[in-house]
Amino acid sequence: MIDRSPSPPTRPGLDDATGPPRVRAASPRRARGALPPGPRRRLARPLVLLAAFVCAACGLVYELELVAVAGNLLGDSVAQTSVVLSVMVFAMGVGSLLAKRLTRRPATSFALVECALALTGGLSVLALYSSWAWLDRLHATAVGLTATTFLIGVLIGAEIPLLMTLIQQVRREHAGRAVADLSAADYVGALVGGLAFPFLLLPALGPATGALLTGAVNAAAGAAVVLWLFREEQPPRARLLLWAVCGLVLAVLAVAAACTGAIERAARQALYGAHVRLAVQSRHQEIVLSGEAPGRPGPPLELFLDGRPAVCGPDEYREHEALVHPALAGRRGRVLILGGGDGLALREVLRHADVRTVVVVEADQALTALARTDPALAALTADAYRDGRVRSVHAEPLAWLRTDPAPDAGYDVILSDLPAPRGREGRTGHTEEFLGLAARRLAPGGRIAVRGGAPGGPLWAVEAGLRADGLRTVAYQGTRPAVPACPGEPAEGAAFVLAGRQTPALGLARDAPPPRSLTTGALRESAARLAARRPLRLPAPYRLLG
Repeated sequence: MIDRSPSPPTRPGLDDATGPPRVRAASPRRARGALPPGPRRRLARPLVLLAAFVCAACGLVYELELVAVAGNLLGDSVAQTSVVLSVMVFAMGVGSLLAKRLTRRPATSFALVECALALTGGLSVLALYSSWAWLDRLHATAVGLTATTFLIGVLIGAEIPLLMTLIQQVRREHAGRAVADLSAADYVGALVGGLAFPFLLLPALGPATGALLTGAVNAAAGAAVVLWLFREEQPPRARLLLWAVCGLVLAVLAVAAACTGAIERAARQALYGAHVRLAVQSRHQEIVLSGEAPGRPGPPLELFLDGRPAVCGPDEYREHEALVHPALAGRRGRVLILGGGDGLALREVLRHADVRTVVVVEADQALTALARTDPALAALTADAYRDGRVRSVHAEPLAWLRTDPAPDAGYDVILSDLPAPRGREGRTGHTEEFLGLAARRLAPGGRIAVRGGAPGGPLWAVEAGLRADGLRTVAYQGTRPAVPACPGEPAEGAAFVLAGRQTPALGLARDAPPPRSLTTGALRESAARLAARRPLRLPAPYRLLG
């Protein structure tokens, strides 16, 4: 019986028994986002690592820019550094968790993250300046600092998970090896960014322009490289849209760069007053001059260093006379000034004709250059830096004291014209170690004078530091104006400490031009008042490691 039920037709070469079965080759299909063979695939891994390097460098620059600007505007740089670092690290953890939702399209997500980071980080400094200039200064700037830091941290935290996904698309390998390569690129980039900020970006461009340039590099090197490498991940229309977003970010940064000058001027006027006429960003600090200029009448000259008033009003001579003249009442042939780059303490020293040599150790060369070249400041210093007896040394005073060989004869007078401590700021130049290194350079019978700050503040810790080095001390005050000229100046006036191997006699030199604001009687009366207020047990001195 024949089976006539329908059956599918036989396929020659497949269903018959005349030969082995053959399988038709399927057309090759790449996974979405996979790289085709060729030069782009060979370059992919180095370029992804380069993107990680650039992103890390940019991220650290943003962080340092925020720390620098926050210290200038809000003060207390230690607190601002702590806020920025802690918020940034926490936000990076949040960003890493959020990045898990973005790994389905890692190249597209990375491009968008980099564009957002370039925009946020690039405009961060101008945003803080604008908050200070046009909103509630302290509160709005503090809130803006925290919010900006958090957003930048979230975006930075999302980078590594996305880069890890991309590098695994290039070549599958052990996760530990991929993490090691990415971490190495990240850490080296952070090193380059950390060194570029203080030595290149800050002195050459300033914080605002430096942040904008960093944002442009972030957008171009981060997003564009990945968009070119992994362009197969997006359909043509989406790819064109992403390129347009990158171009828009760069355009916004360019427009912001054109407006930087106006925003910086508004912020400086809000911080320093309406008569700012010069601002210089050095490697060490921002130097701002306001007030009068030759041929242009105005308020008295004022000098600000990183937002801290250094010279205020016509009574600036009172503090410099109080620091200098009691110390120069004895032998004074060789004088050392630590700090004092503005030249005002130097002016008072040079009023003594028998001073033979003055060495000024100042870290900021831009400040001493300004004291030489700015007509108003040079006139205020009586062109002190042009005196042949003066030698300038540009070095950190602490480092110089440690390394420079002391002269055989020592110095007859050492003047520490470094700012008095405020909280934890400014303590380095008033520590037991610093004062001890300075005291070793005193000639027999020499004297050292130090700024002590407010009598109710750091004065007694400064005096304790001098006494810890075996010196005998006397604290005193100069005369003060009826109304404090500098913001934040102690209402009762600043105090000073005079010290030597023997208890120094407080007085003024009889063979020198008399100071405008001091008398021997007034000095001794102030010393008696402070002695009555001295605690029975002095507080512990400031220490570099304590």
